[in-house]
Amino acid sequence: MGVPEKLAARMSMAEQHEYLRTRFSRRTMIRGGAVTLGAVTGGAFVSGAGARATVPTPRTAPAAEQVDGSLAAPFGRHLAWGNDPRTEISVSWQVPVAVQRPFIRVGAHPWDLSRRIDAEVRTLYTPAGVGASGDHTQYYLHARLAHLRPGRTYYYGVGHQGFDPAEPHLLGTLGTFTTAPAHKAPFTFTAFGDEGVGYHGLANNALILGQNPAFHLHAGDIAYGDPAGQGRTGDTGFDSRTWDQFLHQTESVAKQVPWMPAYGNHDMEAWYSPNGYGGEEARWTLPDNGPDRANLPGVYSFVYGNTAVISLDANDISFEIPANLGISGGTQTTWLEAQLKKYRAAKDVDFIVVFFHHCAYCTSTAHASEGGVRQEWVPLFEKYTVDLVINGHNHQYERTDVIKDGQVTKKLPIGGTAHPETEGVVYVTAGAAGRGLYAFSAPDSYEGHEHEVDSVASFVNTKDGKRNETVTWSRVRYLDYSFLRVDVTPAAKGHQATLTVSGIAETGRRIDHFTVARKAK
Repeated sequence: MGVPEKLAARMSMAEQHEYLRTRFSRRTMIRGGAVTLGAVTGGAFVSGAGARATVPTPRTAPAAEQVDGSLAAPFGRHLAWGNDPRTEISVSWQVPVAVQRPFIRVGAHPWDLSRRIDAEVRTLYTPAGVGASGDHTQYYLHARLAHLRPGRTYYYGVGHQGFDPAEPHLLGTLGTFTTAPAHKAPFTFTAFGDEGVGYHGLANNALILGQNPAFHLHAGDIAYGDPAGQGRTGDTGFDSRTWDQFLHQTESVAKQVPWMPAYGNHDMEAWYSPNGYGGEEARWTLPDNGPDRANLPGVYSFVYGNTAVISLDANDISFEIPANLGISGGTQTTWLEAQLKKYRAAKDVDFIVVFFHHCAYCTSTAHASEGGVRQEWVPLFEKYTVDLVINGHNHQYERTDVIKDGQVTKKLPIGGTAHPETEGVVYVTAGAAGRGLYAFSAPDSYEGHEHEVDSVASFVNTKDGKRNETVTWSRVRYLDYSFLRVDVTPAAKGHQATLTVSGIAETGRRIDHFTVARKAK
């Protein structure tokens, strides 16, 4: 049992966290409930940054029994860029039991892994009674690497006392990563949202790996440890062990492709911290250049080649699911405008891509569009001529025409080209990564199966509830599992640089493609 459902419906994430903390602290058999951080030690490649999880009242989990390290293999490796993808990356992983002296080895060749760096330990304890997970302790390990060389492939192995990846019989456990190039060059990235654990997520991951992306964007609702997704902690079936399965599932991609998440409504888990993100802070090490690390750890930005990428937390402005509504006090929107202004003026940045969970424009019969996004952020996207907005939340693929001031400024047929500098913004919902599909009120219309309609009946979530609307901007609709591939092609100054955006079905079939073109700086 968590917070009673009727009570939780009236409480913010912070209030639910305090309720749970107070309740479980009375149970003497439980000594824990938050993220416990181990020490970070310096070394070659290491940035020297300290523990980053935000936990107001650290407590320790029940003492873990030490086991022979040779019997415990690391799993769930996942990479993430640091603030500068040319020189910084974080390597994270998990172990099934407590181990001694965890570390990472890094080198330019698989036979030369002499640089050994101690890892940071973040222990996440979930007591019996919080959802369905039982009495469960998870051990997450992190190493932040810096001073790397741009455009270089590195080999790495993760281990601990009794399990050394440099040993010949363990060389098969090694992974690789490649830093961003120092100069503009063509590259590909992929994106989706709403993955969870299951066959369809696994199938999409296999296809994504085949695209050879430089990085992957996950637009929120990552593992679905909380299947209810309302930011409540009643009888929701919350199970922290779902994350163990998820990290197993994504490792084939994430161990070599930086996996960059934004946080969705299913990623708020009240037990671990007042903002619901204490569990996420234990599992991920993301760029720390956002506006409010204490409340919004999933807000950050980075530049890869000629493209700036911004991750936002739409829980902060969601009227539909208000558990964290207003948590930043407006600082996120202020920061967003500053980032957009900076990147639009930067001489080496041509494109700006923004991704987050709740949709600005979508006609799903489930969640449809989020009025908070339209109110707070869409005007900024248009002011600074953002090139592409990627969302999840609705479990399907949908792509708009070019939009400005809420109206279609240009129809964008499959294969068409948009010019954001003069026309407006294109929005893509890519929320069909793996969880159960939703529905449309209009027929599917996608590449090779086009069914154009003049208008679609839908709704938008506002501070006063749902408001029905009839829209003309829904151009492509595909109701099956899929992901997004984006090919970035730079150009000489004054010539047309392009983003070629493709919707790819789980079958491998292309369901949509269009181009975003902009004069290179």
